[in-house]
Amino acid sequence: MARIAGVDIPNGKRIEVALTYVFGIGPALSKRILKESSVNPDIRVKDLTDSDITHLRNVIEKQYQVEGDLRREIQFSIKRLMDIGCYRGLRHRKRLPVKGQRTRTNARTRKGPSKTAGSGRRKELKK
Repeated sequence: MARIAGVDIPNGKRIEVALTYVFGIGPALSKRILKESSVNPDIRVKDLTDSDITHLRNVIEKQYQVEGDLRREIQFSIKRLMDIGCYRGLRHRKRLPVKGQRTRTNARTRKGPSKTAGSGRRKELKK
């Protein structure tokens, strides 16, 4: 199993697909990285040579921000929005959808499980 950017990428998959297991690398960026490092995208991870893995690691480390650094930068960006008090920051702070989605229905991922509203009065005590 090859280890790139602190992530074990699966052996049986093509390198083009396996690189997408790293946070911050999608299909398009994976193709670009493989072209820059001159590695065949159709080769399986288990068939990679040590020099191929080294080329891939060097390209990713020098040119792209992935995994921990990228996650940290995203968190700092969200924290900055919350600190300056802009609309997007307020939505993050209230844990509501940020990008203009409706909240009257749906939005359950962001808001959590629904809380059913009761009648507003307590149940009658049993005697």
